[in-house]
Amino acid sequence: MPFAIVIVPISPLRAEPAHRSEMVSQALFGECVETEEVNADGWVKVTMQYDGYEGWVTASHLETVTEQLCHAAPTHIATQWAARLSVNGQPMYVPYGSLLKLNQGDWGRVQVQPESGIEPFKPAGSPRTAWHAIAHTFLNTGYLWGGKSVFGVDCSGFTQTVYKILGIPLLRDAYQQASQGADVGLIQEVNPGDLAFFDNEAGRITHVGLMINDHQIIHSAGRVRIDPIDHQGIVNADTGVRTHKLRLIKRML
Repeated sequence: MPFAIVIVPISPLRAEPAHRSEMVSQALFGECVETEEVNADGWVKVTMQYDGYEGWVTASHLETVTEQLCHAAPTHIATQWAARLSVNGQPMYVPYGSLLKLNQGDWGRVQVQPESGIEPFKPAGSPRTAWHAIAHTFLNTGYLWGGKSVFGVDCSGFTQTVYKILGIPLLRDAYQQASQGADVGLIQEVNPGDLAFFDNEAGRITHVGLMINDHQIIHSAGRVRIDPIDHQGIVNADTGVRTHKLRLIKRML
């Protein structure tokens, strides 16, 4: 099955074909993948259509679809933390930000009907202001390595999902996102919604967040939270401890 669509609310994308393997990312309901390999244990190696990320998912989480459906634009979005669908006549709740392609082609054996919290999707007309409400919807979501939803999200999953809802594609990992956009020279020059990147002692970019203004950032660290930031980096608002060293700022909006 060269093209497939995710038919469960959240499907773990794993490094190896085993449930005990590291979850490197997630695929939300309605996301399309290109399949590469199927093993005897029911695992499928896939490439995420949206960002090119690779990993393994269980075959039961996928339904074969046409290439035409996978390349179609999303028509609807889940606007509640848990929006309700009817899938083959049974209820299913999908997380906020799930993008759906309804009436765009055949989902194979799966019949999907929106019920509550599903609205027509249009990329934000004013992303420089719209990002704020989207990002704040994630406040207090727990940090989850590889997570991309309001039920658990890592730092780059958070920024990617916020921008995806805006209709602006970002790559998956923080160091990949740092290769996109235009440089912002000084923290005093930031616009709301700019991305700030942070490195570790080895100089590798390992963290990313969204600038609220020139002295506050919203990011996923322990949970999605708002902390003060200066030209050196982030200071934890609860403890006063400096937690992340600022490397660079990029403008995507």
